[in-house]
Amino acid sequence: MKKVSILFFLFYTVLSYSAFAEVTLPHIFSDNMVFQQQQPIKVWGWADPKESVEISFLHQVKKAKADKNGKWQLELDAVSHGGPYELKVKGKNNDICFSNILVGEVWLCAGQSNMEWIVENVKDAKNEISNADYPQIRSFNVIKDMSMELKDDLDGEWEVCSPQTVSNFSAVAYFFARKLYKELNIPIGIINSSWGGTDIESWTSANMFEQLPASLRARYQSVDAKNFKQFAKEVNQRKAAYEKALLSDPGDIQKWFTSDYDDSEWESVPVPGIWKNELIAVDGTVWTRFELELPETAAGKPATLNLGPIDDNDVTWINGVEVGHTEGHTVERVYSVPQDLLKAGKNVITVKVIDSGGDGGVYGKADNLCLEIGARRYSLVGEWKYKTGVTKNQFNYIDLSPNMYYAILFNSMINPITKFKVKGVIWYQGENNSSNAYNYRTMFPALIKDWREQWGYEFPFYWVQLANFMEKDEEPEDSQWAELREAQTMTLALPKTGQAVITDIGQADDIHPRNKQDVGLRLALNALNKDYGMKDLVYSGPTYKSMKIEGNKVIISFDNIAGGLIVKNKYGYIDGFAVAGKNGKFYWAKAYLDGDKVVVSSDKVMEPMDVRYSWSNNPDVNLFNSEGLPAAPFRTDKRKGITQYD
Repeated sequence: MKKVSILFFLFYTVLSYSAFAEVTLPHIFSDNMVFQQQQPIKVWGWADPKESVEISFLHQVKKAKADKNGKWQLELDAVSHGGPYELKVKGKNNDICFSNILVGEVWLCAGQSNMEWIVENVKDAKNEISNADYPQIRSFNVIKDMSMELKDDLDGEWEVCSPQTVSNFSAVAYFFARKLYKELNIPIGIINSSWGGTDIESWTSANMFEQLPASLRARYQSVDAKNFKQFAKEVNQRKAAYEKALLSDPGDIQKWFTSDYDDSEWESVPVPGIWKNELIAVDGTVWTRFELELPETAAGKPATLNLGPIDDNDVTWINGVEVGHTEGHTVERVYSVPQDLLKAGKNVITVKVIDSGGDGGVYGKADNLCLEIGARRYSLVGEWKYKTGVTKNQFNYIDLSPNMYYAILFNSMINPITKFKVKGVIWYQGENNSSNAYNYRTMFPALIKDWREQWGYEFPFYWVQLANFMEKDEEPEDSQWAELREAQTMTLALPKTGQAVITDIGQADDIHPRNKQDVGLRLALNALNKDYGMKDLVYSGPTYKSMKIEGNKVIISFDNIAGGLIVKNKYGYIDGFAVAGKNGKFYWAKAYLDGDKVVVSSDKVMEPMDVRYSWSNNPDVNLFNSEGLPAAPFRTDKRKGITQYD
């Protein structure tokens, strides 16, 4: 055993030294990169131990010596915006030259899926892409990675903005950068480090998180971090078995898609809708069937099958014949049904839903779920039969997820670039933390403070408040999303912060609003006003200032009204207000403008005490300032929220 250990040590030592045979730099250094102006420029990398490394940039030539571990670092003097330039790196065995480098403003853009959302999928995408000729804008997309330990490098590359490249840029980051560039006319760099469906805890450093109250850390205490590598190995083994089973799905083998298959023992599920109850925890294949009675006049005719979006993928048959298959949970399913396939009487539609994780189901709008034959539409809304095929539960397989432990994404997707100077951060995250919105009051400011400490200076930090989403409330309700928005607003107490309110541009049926143009614009307004000297530029919609009770009416005053308040309603009615009396029950209120104040009242509350505005998942919003920015949600009461569990 000793000989084996010695041989392994020698092999590892030779391998380690050979890795540093040439000077190397982290992936954040590449052609087309952007350095932050007016800040010292740190350059670092690896070489042989004690090797001398020479860096040349503009008129600066500086040297560094690698330490005993082969790490080296130096700092170039700050320079003003400009370019293109070259960065030359010289070691004893190799030279590197990075070209087409610009110096300008660099912004880190982080968060979950709404920050990750690419230009290709926004509204008017075709036009946006064709006009994206901005060579002074550069984007670095961080490749997804997670680690239980701190990493010193990440993967990705800098790309020049053009119609050929912009499709895969973060849409929010791109529209933010475009606005800055048009106003400032200097190079803009965006570093997109985002991952859909992730908790804020994944993006925090371990050092910060471990200082937080025990109540916030409790959910991770059951995870055996020390044996995480062994756990990951076992997960991969289960994954392999699951994926092998998918190739022999019983539904495919037993032909559950044929019209004469006996599904009498199958369970029922309402369609459309995201899966609930016993299906809520199911990932894998779920076979669903629906019987549609058609008249003689429909027999043999070509048709169009409209299923709407399906989470995540599907294969669809009618009467045993495949009519289409699609990948992607946001893609509308519209399948052509060939002539002579439909018949009079019973027709069986079978949809094999492949849910890779999270929510699942056929979840589009009921009005659009139909079979179209000529001008006639046959609704497919109702109870469908279902049976599971191959599921992850059968193999005790749980995906390795960034949310399994804190700091997993910080370690791999943030820490490697904390030496790289940035102007500031824009952030779009919170949907995943809505069920713990009260804790977000602590987590969010903690993350901001932590990242500033990691970089070593107090940079600007701007974020997007959660959009309006889900069904409208018939009566005022408590809301997790409203409480998360409140936590975001409370974080404005930190210096150099700002938020973009977008409760007017969300989509009830999609957590990913396609209007990312206004999101990027509203973030940019914060930066232009607060960081780039455009003090006359209005960056915020109306925000709550104070209230005054006069009889059965409440008079609300606002800050940030710009040229005055605007109601986007021809009758002057303001939506979204609710009032409560001593019993704490809220009722929808009548509201109207009186000069620059809003008067709120309800016939059901004679002695009002508190007011809430836009306090719901999907509020009605028609109150703006003269610059077209929406009023921010607020409440005047201090009642315990539904996410405050202690």
